[in-house]
Amino acid sequence: MDSQILVALGLSMLGGLSTSLGALLVVINQSPNLKMLGLLQGFAAGLMLSISFFDLAHNAINSIGFLKGNLWFFAGVIFFALIANFIPEPTLAPISSAKGKKKDGDDRGKDIMKKHRRQVLFSGIITAVGISLHNFPEGMAVFLGSMKGLRVGLNLALAIALHNIPEGVAVALPVYFATQSKWQAFKLATLSGLAEPLGVIIVGYLFPSSLNPEILEGLLGAVGGVMAFLTLHEMLPLAFDYAGQKRAVKAVFFGMAFMSASLYFLERSLPADMSL
Repeated sequence: MDSQILVALGLSMLGGLSTSLGALLVVINQSPNLKMLGLLQGFAAGLMLSISFFDLAHNAINSIGFLKGNLWFFAGVIFFALIANFIPEPTLAPISSAKGKKKDGDDRGKDIMKKHRRQVLFSGIITAVGISLHNFPEGMAVFLGSMKGLRVGLNLALAIALHNIPEGVAVALPVYFATQSKWQAFKLATLSGLAEPLGVIIVGYLFPSSLNPEILEGLLGAVGGVMAFLTLHEMLPLAFDYAGQKRAVKAVFFGMAFMSASLYFLERSLPADMSL
């Protein structure tokens, strides 16, 4: 069990620290390319959908039956829908609207600007808390995938890592604008991503060392439901907003094709006795 936790922890760190990469884009360039972020979200959405439907849900249905597999899948959908209802995913809203007020030299203009900075800073902190709470079940998903095999855990970690880059931007951008501190923006975004390996640690030590194979397959089916809801509810709208619908849809199918090809070549290249 300890080795499984270490593997899952390493994979979740890949996903969690990708928020730092998003923050890096902010501190290097105050105006990140939102169109590129939209295409990245579309690509990650394709990876997620491929994993959810063609891997996790498909295997659960084949292993424990159509009815049980679907029940687990939709239980995962409902679980994450409840999380999203109470903790809505923040968006990358432009925060340059008040910059023009800097030119107003009177005290009233300065007071408005100071108030706006406080509001933006509060927004950045709330965004960091929300993303941390979203990353926790993603860490659980990576852990459960790693229990199934290295391939499943690695694929989930890759898709989540791509998804987390724009989340790092969403945290760092308002914090940097409000504080003018690159370090504070980078630090808060990085801390929000560390909720993912924290989810692995907590769930890893709560789960028994050997799960019933039927329960494990069901839980993986539920993870498929979580990933599908996350993709359709949060990732695709962002991709459409930033990259445009046509480009985002192309990125989604490119991501699905990329994941299918990677699974095919990975399975052919690994020895037959190696666990996937």
